[in-house]
Amino acid sequence: MGSPEMTSVSVSFEVRRQLNSMRAMENYRSVDELLLHLLKQHRLQNLQGARDKLAERLEKQGDMDVDALVKRLQLSPFRA
Repeated sequence: MGSPEMTSVSVSFEVRRQLNSMRAMENYRSVDELLLHLLKQHRLQNLQGARDKLAERLEKQGDMDVDALVKRLQLSPFRA
């Protein structure tokens, strides 16, 4: 973010300056509103990634014969 000589106070001011710049460019009313939007985007991206993984796993399971699997696991309530 800056030079190694930056103190925590100067880093805080730099972060605040950058957040205010982002807020102004995106026309948010406050930095809090901007941060809420960024968090929401991050969470949605994580959910979409999880959804894609789940869809991929379900697609792989779609070719499976469920009756054969139940018999193989000996969980069938209709054992012969």
